[in-house]
Amino acid sequence: MSGTVALHIFIPALPSVARDLGAAPATVQLTITMYLVGLAAGQLVYGPISDRYGRRSVLIAALLIYLAGFLLAIPATSIGWLIFARILQSLGACGALVLGRAMVRDIATGADAIKMMAALMTCMTLTPSLAPGLGGLIEAWLGWRAIFVALAATVTAMLALVILLAPETLPAVSHVRGPSFILGGYARLLRSAKFRHYVLAGACSGTSLYAFFAAAPFLYIEVLHRSPQEVGLFCVIVAMGLAGGAFLMRMLIGRLELRRGARLGNLISVFGASLLLLAHFAGATNVVTLTGATFVYAIGVGMAGPNLMSGALSVDPAAAGSASGLYGFSQMAVGALCTLAVGLWHDSSALALAVVLLAASLTAAAALHRV
Repeated sequence: MSGTVALHIFIPALPSVARDLGAAPATVQLTITMYLVGLAAGQLVYGPISDRYGRRSVLIAALLIYLAGFLLAIPATSIGWLIFARILQSLGACGALVLGRAMVRDIATGADAIKMMAALMTCMTLTPSLAPGLGGLIEAWLGWRAIFVALAATVTAMLALVILLAPETLPAVSHVRGPSFILGGYARLLRSAKFRHYVLAGACSGTSLYAFFAAAPFLYIEVLHRSPQEVGLFCVIVAMGLAGGAFLMRMLIGRLELRRGARLGNLISVFGASLLLLAHFAGATNVVTLTGATFVYAIGVGMAGPNLMSGALSVDPAAAGSASGLYGFSQMAVGALCTLAVGLWHDSSALALAVVLLAASLTAAAALHRV
């Protein structure tokens, strides 16, 4: 959860930052945009490094960078200073994302790996729905700098736990591999059609839901005339669909083979997106249909995600770190594209969201068919 919490928890504080630092809203928005850029690009670096030097030491280094970013942001007196601190935070945060997945793959395979991925995904999907509300409360009570103080304290505690309790999960034999073997990890993975299809399916299935979170304020407030407070509740409901889907997949492991589980989840997502599109053309877009259809879509994402992640990281166990980095980068890239598409296609309806979700889920279905 730590990998993306600093992204979502800071969103409610943007207006206060603009006032305090005397910056334009568009410039303050760069504290989010540059965080996303760092979060995506940094994942490509941590993967191969952890394949060579081990997960534990690289994770400790990533958490130290993350902590340094918070300590630098607390006394920021200009927007440029704050943006630099946010980039540093993102470069530390992405280490937790990459290494969390890679460490699971190191210690488990098959059904056990899918169960652990489902648990990991359940936690990660709670972040975008819970963190903004928490950030809003901290900002209202103590100011926006207190958000970084709270995050610094949390990461310090996590760093201590990693140092004291976390074992090295990468087999010792991996440490003797030369740089050429490690650098070749990306090349080996990208040559594998199976890996490419798993990554495409995982990226289109997983972060396409970012489009909903981006469009939700506009759809609920301006189109459906609901209050800003209700928007948070509806986002939590959809996030619960993600967590529920991951929990359901944990219950079905052992009964469903990996690819069958992924296809079942993807089919549910296609159904949810189709419901949303049908509701639009029937003139029945309302709070129930919008939230309900997206909730169904999220259940499918929660079911498919652990299988797709486990499948991608199992293609080349010797390059699990690199696989995790590529997988995470692809997810962030597709999530950004889906969000951009919904933002550019602005027609005062849920049509753009429905089309984006349906296109993403159908693309994932086609990729799964090729695995």
